[in-house]
Amino acid sequence: MIERYETKPRMSRAVVHNNTLYLCGQVAADASKDITEQTQTMLDKVDELLNRYGSSRSDMLSATIYVKTMGDFAAMNAVWDAWIPAGDAPARACVQAAMARPELLVEISVVAAVTKTDLA
Repeated sequence: MIERYETKPRMSRAVVHNNTLYLCGQVAADASKDITEQTQTMLDKVDELLNRYGSSRSDMLSATIYVKTMGDFAAMNAVWDAWIPAGDAPARACVQAAMARPELLVEISVVAAVTKTDLA
């Protein structure tokens, strides 16, 4: 069975299939901020969605990170490294990409295992 959450005409914010959670791309809460703040608020959104749909940072299987410029790679990684649980890093790719809006500096797409069944 495929379960779709927060579905709109173009996409679902989250999809669960076979105990795997797929999150749509997440961006910063405030795109006027610098790469550090954009990365942190983006990861805060990922945390919230992982928890809402029965997963966690430690359950992430893969992450694809898109940065507007590789000049922000080190600053983004500093936030990522502090956020990811030691020993539980997912498979990850990071690429430079044009963003949907010019002020966005970073976006992430995550796939994670669903390990909790007692969802609120």
